[in-house]
Amino acid sequence: MTTSIDAAGLAARITALYPELPLPEQARLSGHVHALPMPMQVPVHTVLFEETAPCMGFPLVLSGEVRVARGGSGGRSLELYRVGPGEFCVVSASALFGRAPMPAIGATTQASELVLIPAATFEAWTTFEPFRRHVFGLFAERLADVISLAEAVAFHRLDQRLAAALLGRGALVLATHQTLADELGTVREMVTRLLRRFEQAGWLTLGREQIELLDPAALRRVAEGAAVKD
Repeated sequence: MTTSIDAAGLAARITALYPELPLPEQARLSGHVHALPMPMQVPVHTVLFEETAPCMGFPLVLSGEVRVARGGSGGRSLELYRVGPGEFCVVSASALFGRAPMPAIGATTQASELVLIPAATFEAWTTFEPFRRHVFGLFAERLADVISLAEAVAFHRLDQRLAAALLGRGALVLATHQTLADELGTVREMVTRLLRRFEQAGWLTLGREQIELLDPAALRRVAEGAAVKD
């Protein structure tokens, strides 16, 4: 009895976060809701999947956050997107659809609660037209994001991208230089050098794992293409 109550409660939580999933319809047709795996408590900075590894299932984030990135030479990585509660990991969906290895790295950025849906269950879900349409819509959105990211990396200066990354996070940015470097797909030394130039210009103040923005307007001008004077 306890197991069925827990399973029903889990199904309710998942449905609240992911209304696109066919859980109610699936339960009506097959009663498989009670076969859902129980949530996993995952510590911060845990690697969930790696490039070229087989896809072990379709993750649903109930709490916390997962960072998905593409690795590069010298230990660098380029962040593709992040997955929070109620959001889908299209990299996992792509690997399951194509029955291919994972094309990126996924790791938690904070303590997280996840449910890993088995590949067979995900495949069954894709027979429901509304869910399949929703997933393909997400592919289109992520593709547009990746194209924009590729354009920024190819054609925008690093100082532009760094200034843009600092804006929109409030007056106090809680991030390390390494975190910003990972987001921008570069090395920490380059980010540190540019941040010090921004600080010398009077636009921000650097602290321990935090950056106080003093002149967002100046940073916005840089993000829009104005050159940083040496």
